[in-house]
Amino acid sequence: MQQEALAPVEYEQLKRRVAEISWYHRIDLGHGIVTTGRNRRQERLARIVLPPSFSGLTVLDIGAWDGYFSFEAERRGAARVLATDSFCWGGEGLATKAGFELAREALGSKVEDIEIDVMDLSPERVGTFDVVLFLGVLYHMIHPMRALERAYSVTGKQLILETEVDMLHVRRPALAFYPGRELWDDRTSWFGPNPAAVVAMVKTVGFREVKVVDKQRPLHVRFARSVGRRLRRRNPFTLASLQRSRMSLHAWR
Repeated sequence: MQQEALAPVEYEQLKRRVAEISWYHRIDLGHGIVTTGRNRRQERLARIVLPPSFSGLTVLDIGAWDGYFSFEAERRGAARVLATDSFCWGGEGLATKAGFELAREALGSKVEDIEIDVMDLSPERVGTFDVVLFLGVLYHMIHPMRALERAYSVTGKQLILETEVDMLHVRRPALAFYPGRELWDDRTSWFGPNPAAVVAMVKTVGFREVKVVDKQRPLHVRFARSVGRRLRRRNPFTLASLQRSRMSLHAWR
């Protein structure tokens, strides 16, 4: 992706358009402009452990939202990137498609897009891809196993998954159910599998090799995370929140 220098008027117009959007990802659009997303992308990027190069590969980004990881895959040389979303892009979730579309325009990106629900993914609808990114989506699924089956169906080689996990004290596969706002007061979250469950679920849908690349955070990190979230939302601290973390894994067919 190559960018041409912006005239002063174009620069101010871009800044104004960026300011009008509620961003989730912090995306460097060039020209000294970075979107004001609340997601700490560099820390998350390091924990997901994306391959340093996607040269010649096709990539599917499920739940792309603003498209940070779609554009990152393109930046790392992917031959083709398809970004998909439904909940956020449809305006029913926490944002719209405006961020993705503006970022693609500003970056001069060739990332493609299809507005489609996770449960509707299939080789017939979107094709198959060398690498599928399934980042921050699984715990939002009311049918997580079916969602993983859909992801498996469009994965040609490798799945890269990142998710919230819960019940860290339980060693056998188990899932926490959130019928309300139990997970960080978020009505869009349904299940918090523990790490053992995530690995077992991925293998159950058909992936043969699984490598956990980011395990649960240490207790003091989870404590700081929980306190910070509770203070921002003005909710009381609970011991149950210390059993929550994030994890990332890579899986191959």
